[in-house]
Amino acid sequence: MKDFFYAIEDLFVNVLFAPFDALRTLELTSWFMANIISWIFMIIGFAAFVYWMLQLKKYNDNKEENKSITSHSYL
Repeated sequence: MKDFFYAIEDLFVNVLFAPFDALRTLELTSWFMANIISWIFMIIGFAAFVYWMLQLKKYNDNKEENKSITSHSYL
């Protein structure tokens, strides 16, 4: 059983996290390249935000949203 957990450790440390170790060595030479993963996630998040806002505007322009004042019958 101990070998199984050592195999999981080896997989994560030496294989899956190897690109992050390579990015860590770039930290001394280029700040932008060291933070490329963060930049990619920020670009994806910004694109998703813009898409979501455009979809909300489309539904708002078509008057498809129910904007009634009453929220629940028990209120």
